[in-house]
Amino acid sequence: MKTHARRPFAIYRPAAALAAALSALGAIALATLAAAPPAGERLSEVTQVTAVEVPVQVVRDGVPVRGLTANDFEVYDGRQKQTITGFEVLDLESPGAAKESLVIGPAALRRHFLVLFDLSNSEPKSLVRAQKAVREQVLKNLDPSDLVAVATYSAANGPQLALGFTSDRRQVETAVETLGLPQLVDRNQDPLKLMAATANEQFRTGGLGGGKFGDAILENLQTLARQNKQAEKELSRGAVTSYTRAMADLAKLMGSVHGRKQVVFLSEGFDSAILQGTTDVTEQANRADDVVFGNIQNIDTDQFYGNTKQNNEMERMLEEFRRADCVIQAIDIGGLRAGGEADPTTTRPSGEATLFQMARDTGGELYRNMNDLGDAMVRVLKKTNVTYVLTVQPENLKRDGAYHKLKVQLKSSPRGTRVIARPGYYAPRPYRQQQPMERAFAAANALMSGSSSGSLQTAVLAAPFRFGGDKAYVPVVIEADGATLLAGTEGTATVPAEIYVYAVDREGAIQDYFTQSLGIELAKAPPQLRQAGLKFFGHVDLPAGEYALRVLVRNGATGVYGARVERLSVPELGAGHAALLPPFFPEAPNKWLLTREAQRGAAKQVPYPFMAREQPYIPASRPDLTAGQPAAVSLVGYGLPAGDLKAEARILAADGKDLGPGELKIEGREASGAGGPDRLQATFRPPSQLQPGEYQLVVTLSAAQGGAPQQSAIRFTVHGAHS
Repeated sequence: MKTHARRPFAIYRPAAALAAALSALGAIALATLAAAPPAGERLSEVTQVTAVEVPVQVVRDGVPVRGLTANDFEVYDGRQKQTITGFEVLDLESPGAAKESLVIGPAALRRHFLVLFDLSNSEPKSLVRAQKAVREQVLKNLDPSDLVAVATYSAANGPQLALGFTSDRRQVETAVETLGLPQLVDRNQDPLKLMAATANEQFRTGGLGGGKFGDAILENLQTLARQNKQAEKELSRGAVTSYTRAMADLAKLMGSVHGRKQVVFLSEGFDSAILQGTTDVTEQANRADDVVFGNIQNIDTDQFYGNTKQNNEMERMLEEFRRADCVIQAIDIGGLRAGGEADPTTTRPSGEATLFQMARDTGGELYRNMNDLGDAMVRVLKKTNVTYVLTVQPENLKRDGAYHKLKVQLKSSPRGTRVIARPGYYAPRPYRQQQPMERAFAAANALMSGSSSGSLQTAVLAAPFRFGGDKAYVPVVIEADGATLLAGTEGTATVPAEIYVYAVDREGAIQDYFTQSLGIELAKAPPQLRQAGLKFFGHVDLPAGEYALRVLVRNGATGVYGARVERLSVPELGAGHAALLPPFFPEAPNKWLLTREAQRGAAKQVPYPFMAREQPYIPASRPDLTAGQPAAVSLVGYGLPAGDLKAEARILAADGKDLGPGELKIEGREASGAGGPDRLQATFRPPSQLQPGEYQLVVTLSAAQGGAPQQSAIRFTVHGAHS
C-alpha cells in the first residue's frame, strides 16, 4: 500500500554566486543531534490518496498463466468494484525479464520469502541441519530479484526478526549462520535490519556446522532445548496460547510489507493432541468404553477431543497470516535427520498435523520429511514465476487501520484456472499509532522498491572520488524540502529527521550504507530550513561497479518521507582510466540548513572533495537555474588528456527527448598532481526558450588531438525565463 500526498512544491531560488570559502564542512553543524521526543501527529493541508497494490498469480494445472492484461481482471473492495489505475507484470522466465535489483519494479511485484526457524518446537540438531539446508538448497534456487528475510520463534523470546527483506544474499547467509547465538554476535547497528549482525571472528573459524562456530551453535541450541524441556514435553494450553498470539503478532507485522510473503516455516511442529485430542488408538478405545458405560468422570474432554479455546486461537492466528497475504510453506525439518537420528536431549511428539493445518489453511503445502529442501523450493518457485500487480485507489478511505476484504477475478476464467490474490488489506493508520518495527518495514519497503516515492521532495547528488585505497570515496549530498519536512509539527520543540542511504550492486548486495538520526531544534533552526530545507552530506565507500543508490529522508514524528533511487556508476579510477564526474553547480552555503554525517568508527579522513580555485564550495544536488542566465559549473575528471579540451552540452527533456545544445564555456583548469582529479571552471547558460520544468544536462569533454571523449550528466530544473 502506498500513500501519496498532493502538495505543490516551492521551487528553490537560484544560487546567487559561488559559495563563500568554508574552513571545513565539519564546522557546519545542526542545532542539536540528540534524540527528539515523539511529537503528536497533526493535521496538515495534504490530501491523502491511498494506492492499494494487489499482487496476483494465475495458475492453470500448476503452471502460471501468461499474457494477461489489466482488462482481464476485476477487483472488488467489499461489494464495490474498483478501477484498476495501475498494472505491472514480472515474468521471471521471459527472455527480457529484468532480474537485476537496479531495475526491478515495485516491491509488490517482487517475491518475498520469510525464512522462519522454530527454535522451541525443533530439535537442536535438526535446526543446525536446517540452517545448512537453507543456505545450500533454498537460497541457490531463488531469483536475484527475490527479497528474503530471516526470523526466529522461541518460547522465551517470541518472534525475533534477524534480517529484514533484502536482496543481499550475503546478509541472508550471515543471518542464517548466526541463529541461536545471540550472545556471540555483534549488535546490529542497521535500524532497518537490511544488514545482518556478524558473528565474532573466533567463532567463524570452522564455517557453518563445523569448528568452534558450529559447536557453539549446537551447544547453545541444546541449552535452549534443556531450558524449555518441561514446556516442550506437552506444550501446555498456556504455551500454545502464547505461541499462537506471538505468531499472530508476527503476521500483523508482515501485513505492513508490500507483496505476497512466502513463509518458509522450518519446524517439527507442536503436539497436535492439544488441538485435536489424543491419536493413541488404545486411549481412544478406553475413552469410548467410558462413554458407553457412563464413566464420565474418567473422560478429559480436552485430551479426548482437543481444546476448543486453543483451536480458536489457532484459527485467529492463521486468519492474521491470510490477511497479511502470507502463505506458509511448512517444512518438517525432522525429516532432515540422517537415518532417523534423534537428539538424546529431547523426546518430541509428532507435530506434523499442526504443520499441515498451518500450511493448508494459508494456501501453502506441508513438505513431509523433506531431505531435499531444494525440491520443495523448486515447486514453490515454479508456481510464482509470473506475478501481476493491480493497483486500485479506493475512494474516501478512512485512516483507521480497518480491514477491507478484496476479491480479484478474471472476466473470462477457463476451467481449471486458479486466481491467487491477497484476500484484503488494512487501511493505513496514523503514523504515531504504528509500532517501531512497522515504521522500519515501511522505510525498508520504500528503499527496496524500484522507483522514487513519497511526498517529501528530495534530491541526491553522488560522485566517486579517488583518495587512495581500493574503493572510491563517494560523497552523497541530499536535499529535502523544508516546508514538507516540517508539516504537521507546529508547536513542537524538536523535529526528528531520519536519513537512510544504501548502495546496492547489480547482484542485490549492499556494498555500503549509512544512517543518521537528527533532532532539529526549531527554536534554534535558521530561516533557511523553511525557506529551502535540509541539506545533508554523507558518504559511502564503493569498489568499481554499477549501483542503485537508495536514499530515504523521513520525519520520524509524522512519517512524511521522500525516497529516491539514483543510478551510480563507479569507474576504475586508477592510472590509465579516464572518467568525468557529474557537473557540479556551486551554490551559496547559507541557502540551506546544512549538516553532515557523524564520524563512523575509525574511518579515515579524506580531503574535502568539492574545491574550485583552492576554495571549498557546496554543490547543488538538483541545480535550479534561470533560462538564459549563466551559472558557474565545476567539471571534475580523472585521466583527462593534457592540453586544450572542448566542452559540449546537450539538453534533454524529462522524457529523454533531445532539445538541442546548450552554451558551455571552459574558463580555467586546475591540475591536482599525479593521480589527482583535474578541475575545470566553466559557465553554463540554459537556452532562453526553456520553459519551467525538469531537464538533464549532458556534458561531453574531448581533446583537440583526439582520443575517447568523456561524458557525464546531471538533472536540473528551470524556474523561469530570463527577460
